Amino acid sequence: MALKIGVVGMRGIGNNHAECHKKDDLAELVAVCDIVRERADEAAEKHGVKAYYSLKEMLAAHPDLDIVDVCTGGFENGSWHFEPTMEALDAGKHVLCEKPLSNQVDEARRMVARADELGLYLGCNLNHYFTQPADGADERLANGDVGQILYCLHRMGPPGGEFTYGGAPSDFRDKDAPYFHVKAFLAHPFSIMRHFCGDITHVQAFMDQPGYRSSAGDVMLSVNSIHVRFASGAVGYLLSQRGDSTFGLGGWWSVEVGGTRGSFVIENCVEKLSYYPAKGSENADALEKMAGFGSPAPIVTNSGVTDFGATFPTRIHAFLEDVTNQVPRASLRASGRDALATLEYTWAAIESYEQGGALMRPQPLPQLRAEPPVESK
Repeated sequence: MALKIGVVGMRGIGNNHAECHKKDDLAELVAVCDIVRERADEAAEKHGVKAYYSLKEMLAAHPDLDIVDVCTGGFENGSWHFEPTMEALDAGKHVLCEKPLSNQVDEARRMVARADELGLYLGCNLNHYFTQPADGADERLANGDVGQILYCLHRMGPPGGEFTYGGAPSDFRDKDAPYFHVKAFLAHPFSIMRHFCGDITHVQAFMDQPGYRSSAGDVMLSVNSIHVRFASGAVGYLLSQRGDSTFGLGGWWSVEVGGTRGSFVIENCVEKLSYYPAKGSENADALEKMAGFGSPAPIVTNSGVTDFGATFPTRIHAFLEDVTNQVPRASLRASGRDALATLEYTWAAIESYEQGGALMRPQPLPQLRAEPPVESK
């Protein structure tokens, strides 16, 4: 039987999620909600469901809802996530929440703890590794083609520069927010690095902005240089920017993970996976063809996908699939706990920057309880 879904927050992301639920055989979209009546009404007409103007009203009208999909935004893209998520959990509903889980790490900790206490699923839309290239990279890792991971290099940021800069934010909520980009954006790259390489134990960060931002009175720290160490002993580097430059090789999104048996590179998130076998491995060219610093030719797989939007239905389907199959909560893909990890790293990066690049240790993640999940109510 399809899971009954209600979506909260009907701007672009909310309508995107609603459309994904409508097209998924595992879901039945039954309601949409927004505190702005016009948005709720427009979305309800578009998707052919009932409109509500408060979550309380929607929950009362649909006690059989299985999942509340929280797509609200707010300050730093996350300040309106806490209240609807907690309200839905307290009503016994599983929750899928947009990223970041919150713009405050203490709220995110409470969200994860409450879901765990109630035995409910809490997922987050960390959609960047629900792609064909990421699946291929996972397979390479599982097959031992990378060997012991030694490093991870990740770059992420939309193309831009001084010619495309639109000026300091006019919205009063964001104009005095130096960490807007850090809090709203780093959930994705940190989730990628953790997905492939495991938990991060040490963080060192430097942050800045180009001169055209400061000249415009913009306080956003839009360029982030972050060095990390993983629990495995591997090291990593994250370079993030918010349309301040245009990356070269690899496009707007690239990750390289290297190990003792080979390395892989994903370009533009959804588009391309290249595997570079280690010199001397059975997948590599003959050694005599690679004199000096010559490297084996890569094995390249193009997905045929160029639309980043393809990640949304894939990620949402994974959540629906996990809830339908009642997987152990520790096995939930892109869980609230995974999203909390990205915020712990983000807060460590902020603290490192504020202390002049000091080495910081993120707060450890909570252990999940052993109980199986309860049925949604």
